[in-house]
Amino acid sequence: MEILEALYNEIIGFLGVSQAWEILKTGDYSAFRTYDGVVALIYPLIPLLVFLELVLGLIYKKPQAKVYKVNFLIYVFNRIVGRFIALAMVTMCIGWFEPLQLFTTKPTWYWFIYGYIVWELGHFVYHYLGHKVRLFWCLHSTHHAPEDMNLSVTYAHFFLEAPYADTIRTTICILLGVDPAMLFLIMFIDGTYGAFIHVGENFIKDARFGFLNKMILTPSHHRVHHARNPLYIDTNFCNLLNIWDQVFGTYQEEKMSVKPEYGITREMDSSSFLDVYFGEIVALAKDVWKAPGIKNKVAYLVMPPGWSHTGAHKTSKMVRAEYLKNPRA
Repeated sequence: MEILEALYNEIIGFLGVSQAWEILKTGDYSAFRTYDGVVALIYPLIPLLVFLELVLGLIYKKPQAKVYKVNFLIYVFNRIVGRFIALAMVTMCIGWFEPLQLFTTKPTWYWFIYGYIVWELGHFVYHYLGHKVRLFWCLHSTHHAPEDMNLSVTYAHFFLEAPYADTIRTTICILLGVDPAMLFLIMFIDGTYGAFIHVGENFIKDARFGFLNKMILTPSHHRVHHARNPLYIDTNFCNLLNIWDQVFGTYQEEKMSVKPEYGITREMDSSSFLDVYFGEIVALAKDVWKAPGIKNKVAYLVMPPGWSHTGAHKTSKMVRAEYLKNPRA
């Protein structure tokens, strides 16, 4: 019975309906007009969309079973291993850096816009480093391993990535004056939208969203980010506002003539949980072990993926630059 109860709680936790169910049981429906009530209504949306997307995949005979299977195993593993680490890092960073703030934002609409722009800067920094520093790429590559795009990909993360990401994002936001209460609101909004932008073609085929494609980062932009095509590789690091991609020259729109090819450039077995989750760590460990001298060993940790002590570099920056000189499509 305890096993069944634990399984039931895990299912309810995944669906995100427990908080809404508690409010419904009280009969006080006015609670849904509060912040907690709104959160309780929004949380189940992504799991519901995952289920609908899976059903549509079966209807269209494009089940993407391999992706769902591995991402489900990753979700379960992360629930067991890393449940509270990220929240602990956010709390610690707020405690450490809040006394160093030169100013603190107020709960107004214009400070909220400021806070969101600062959050996007923190997200850009973490995400950019996750692609450009090999050690951090080992934490992030699990998220890029799936060879199809669907909402289950939002659950595909190495368990240490969230603490690393939230440490950088929270530190930047707190040092630049974002109020902690506002920060948690921004994190909730951004997390919900950040899950949605992984929606696959089984659910939304053309995800450019018309005029919105010029104003915000749409699922189309994020499909580009997950692609390994030379034109698309290492672009669109923002989450909702693409302002920092525009500033730092990493913005790339989807070209209908260049269909995204998902996955990572390393040859791997994307149906293997172990290869998806630990493959890049194993590959890095082998390179560090074989590298001559301490300098080269350290370089493998901090240089971009594709860097080699032999000089035979094939980093994403080089691959994309070469493609742009002579595009083939």
